[in-house]
Amino acid sequence: MQNQINLDITTPCSENFNQFSPTPKGGFCDSCTKEVIDFTTMNADQIATFFNKKDTQNTCGRFKSTQLKSYPVKPAKSKFSFISAIGLACFALFSFSTVKAQDQITKNTSTNNKINQTQNLSITGNITDGNGLPLPAVNVVLQGTAFGCVSDFDGNFVFPQKVKRGDVLIFSYVGYKSKKVTVQNTSATTNMVLNVSLNDDSYILMGKVAVKEVYSSKKD
Repeated sequence: MQNQINLDITTPCSENFNQFSPTPKGGFCDSCTKEVIDFTTMNADQIATFFNKKDTQNTCGRFKSTQLKSYPVKPAKSKFSFISAIGLACFALFSFSTVKAQDQITKNTSTNNKINQTQNLSITGNITDGNGLPLPAVNVVLQGTAFGCVSDFDGNFVFPQKVKRGDVLIFSYVGYKSKKVTVQNTSATTNMVLNVSLNDDSYILMGKVAVKEVYSSKKD
């Protein structure tokens, strides 16, 4: 019975990921003319979900060495899932009247919170390593978009797109742990300065991903 998939990169790529054009999921390699998925910013569940999809045979990715391992295969949906969904829908309908009354009470408060959360913010900052030295050519990308920039020789950056509270910026640099920073604006200002420190990481591999199906024995 199939229950795992094993990930490996048999032939590492020598291209410089930091010179790729940023994409929503990683960077675009001009040499291969394809998107390289940056898995270094994903956790184990996100990686497993990605490779549980059907169209992953020609995936080119960037991984931490510790991420090239086995991941569980997503189990098939239960035949009772449709019945369960109907039951949940009925329960939701039954509870609607109660929730509607409570929602009306909190509506004004929620509206005020949304105004603060959607406030456009300009982001600038400085990026250093664990010793406080500036890091040039660090990729800074708004998660889920192609908007990004690169830090200058002194580690300074100016993000080209205005963001809002709750948005996530991903900082990545070869040989260092990628870092996600959630925008948390608690003041009335529309300008924020971020000081980000990246730490050394285990080595990073990039190339075509070899996906091997692992089967378990029928015997206990």
